[in-house]
Amino acid sequence: MWLSNFRIVLPEAVLDRGALRIEGDRIAEIRDTPVAGAELDSGINGGINGGIDGGGLLLMPGFIDMHGDMIEREVEPRPNVKMPMELGLRDLDRRLKTAGVTTGYAAVSFNPKSAYGHLRSYEHSKEMLRALKSMRSILKVDHRVHARFEINYPNALAVVEELIADGTVDLVSLTDHTPGQGQYRDLERLTRRTQVEKGVTEAEAMAAVQARIDEKQQAAGDVAATLAAISATCALHGIALASHDDDTPEKVALMQSLGAAISEFPVTEDAARAARARGLLTAMGAPNALRGESYSGNLSARACHAAGLLDILAADYHPSAILPAVLILGRTDPHGLAGAARLATLNPARALGLADRGEIVPGKRADLVIADDEGVGHVRATLRGGRKIFSDGSLTLRAAA
Repeated sequence: MWLSNFRIVLPEAVLDRGALRIEGDRIAEIRDTPVAGAELDSGINGGINGGIDGGGLLLMPGFIDMHGDMIEREVEPRPNVKMPMELGLRDLDRRLKTAGVTTGYAAVSFNPKSAYGHLRSYEHSKEMLRALKSMRSILKVDHRVHARFEINYPNALAVVEELIADGTVDLVSLTDHTPGQGQYRDLERLTRRTQVEKGVTEAEAMAAVQARIDEKQQAAGDVAATLAAISATCALHGIALASHDDDTPEKVALMQSLGAAISEFPVTEDAARAARARGLLTAMGAPNALRGESYSGNLSARACHAAGLLDILAADYHPSAILPAVLILGRTDPHGLAGAARLATLNPARALGLADRGEIVPGKRADLVIADDEGVGHVRATLRGGRKIFSDGSLTLRAAA
């Protein structure tokens, strides 16, 4: 099947009007000029006859999202309103494919004392992840698992190790949401946020924040052993390891010593520079890049990009922000749109060991996004392995001759 007359986003450049041929689930051929007539009309792929004339739309690699926090809210959209697991996972799948995500890592926490309550209990988290793995064959996106391991809960170690051993987990990040450091280093901001979210007085909010600090101090003796154990388990099973919310060069150095290859959401430029110096890839949220600021008052993804320190864009909590973020960063990226697109495609593919995808190159998987760049941009269709998994109905296939 031919996709012709597209602006094709290659790893290093954008073809102004090119064509791409798909055979099976792979990219077979790329041309720098459109094809037409009988050649465009020919070809059968996945039960779809004919080709597509893109009329100048963008053709990009499918987005690879290494961190998406959406799964919990899909299975329980309101507190204590639990939906059937199958329904929630199908909704997650739909949300990702309409945003152009073809490979998504569902980020699930193991933190029973978080604000999300039982959603992040050990048993509930295990249930969600195992259900996701069991449904992979019927869902449209390539779903993988990102285990967010809260280092202050050593009891979670056995749970995560069990999931790694049975092949459920594909990526682990080491998280620490203790107030006074990382994402929550601004205690005044965190206190105000706690006061609003919990509907309590300022004194009650301050007490809740202090209780979390005290809990971290009490668990300090277990943290070093826990970190060493999870690091060894990831190394044994070949699981990629990421740090999370790095705020100092010292923390970056510690995470690297444990085997982390990705610094996820650094909260200061100093930490991002330290990560770059130590060879870690820096990942930040697409919503941050789209809005131009962090909702927590931390490092701006645009500032990180402008400093040449941004390697990966992740959905974080809003996958539809990926395309607009790529388009915005493409205006200032030294390599234009091709460079910005790599942040959500080729770079995460390489970081996560996905050698068969992430770029429009012959032989790679035909995981593709068709989009326009008007306004904030709009995903018109998503293909995974050459098969259409989403279309907004605006594209017309030319009938096969």
